[in-house]
Amino acid sequence: MQQEKRIKNESQSSALSQWLKKNFQYVPPAFITLILLVGQFTFGMLENFTSLVAAIVTSVLAEIILARVVLGTRKNLASAYITGISVGILIRSNMVWPYIATSLLSILSKYVFRYKDRHIWNPSNFGISWMLALYSVNVAGLSIQWGSNLLAVSVIWGLGLIIVNRAKRLHVTVTYVLSFIILAYVRCLITGDAFLAELSPLTGPMYQLFIFFMITDPPTSVSTKKGRIIVAILVAVTEFILRLNDLIYAPFFALFLVGPVAKYFDLKRNAATIPTLKKTERIPA
Repeated sequence: MQQEKRIKNESQSSALSQWLKKNFQYVPPAFITLILLVGQFTFGMLENFTSLVAAIVTSVLAEIILARVVLGTRKNLASAYITGISVGILIRSNMVWPYIATSLLSILSKYVFRYKDRHIWNPSNFGISWMLALYSVNVAGLSIQWGSNLLAVSVIWGLGLIIVNRAKRLHVTVTYVLSFIILAYVRCLITGDAFLAELSPLTGPMYQLFIFFMITDPPTSVSTKKGRIIVAILVAVTEFILRLNDLIYAPFFALFLVGPVAKYFDLKRNAATIPTLKKTERIPA
């Protein structure tokens, strides 16, 4: 009887593992939706749902149209959904048009700024960075923290770490977080601010989307584990410098500057090795 139960449990666990492996592309969209729901029901994170819907619809429609026109294909819309919902969460405006423009810029970046048939910027990072830099009069970034709500932080971080581990990007998140903590301490020594004040951004939804979705984005990550660790450190260091110069959206701008340069050189290096490989060993586009 005990053995039968153990076999049944192992079978169910294996079935779940196989299902997750086959349908993992839908897990990150579900996770980012959870972040939205936790933030909304706990702190009223969204000013209104109209802007969120506008951002998501724009991203999805732009992905459908541009994939067909530029690449002549159909693409899975999970990535577009993540881009749209990220825009809806991460920017603030009392008008709808910035949400539409940011989503459109984000998706366009995938089809305009390409090298070796790959896009080199994380889409939402591209759109949000441009809008925060050029339209700061009309657009601001999300500034809400989870505060002392340990349950919200625990749920998001627990699931987030599981998901990035499944996506083989846990080392990126861990490297960036450790770098951020060390540099936050250095910052407090330089500025005289309290260490916990420098560390507190890690508890907010803005950083959680950055840590679990932007900096770990597989399509725009470099191809080696060592390279990804170096890039995460460089992003953290660049953010450190920008923060010392009072740029409150430093993580977005840091990734905007470091990420595509690293991806460009990674693709260039890989392209130089492709001719020496057999046809069946070539890196897929």
